[in-house]
Amino acid sequence: MVMTVEVLAGLAFMFSTSILLQILACALYSNWWPMLSALMYVVVPMPCLFFGGGSTSFLTSRESNGWINGAKFLTGFSAVGSIAIPAILHHANLIEAGAMWIAFTSFFVLVCTVLCYHRANLDEDW
Repeated sequence: MVMTVEVLAGLAFMFSTSILLQILACALYSNWWPMLSALMYVVVPMPCLFFGGGSTSFLTSRESNGWINGAKFLTGFSAVGSIAIPAILHHANLIEAGAMWIAFTSFFVLVCTVLCYHRANLDEDW
């Protein structure tokens, strides 16, 4: 399936918005600690690339292979880490509450982008 230009442009806009929000969480409060959660944005797709052959279909399969179970664990660990890092930084008084909420919003937009990409790959008529 070939994605249309509109779908790709929308996904690029959503991804850019997520990165912009992550940078704003740092720049608005003159504190670059929230950028640690951006590190997790790089780590989240790695299990899919290494163990799933670039596909996300193994995440919903009932296959019980040691490598697949490890990939599911690493994907879940990195996704939870993307939410936990800003919360822990706020709890330690290293970042403001506003920066934490902007980082959460950035993660939400990124998750929506990934879900839209996944749907666009599955759906022929989307």
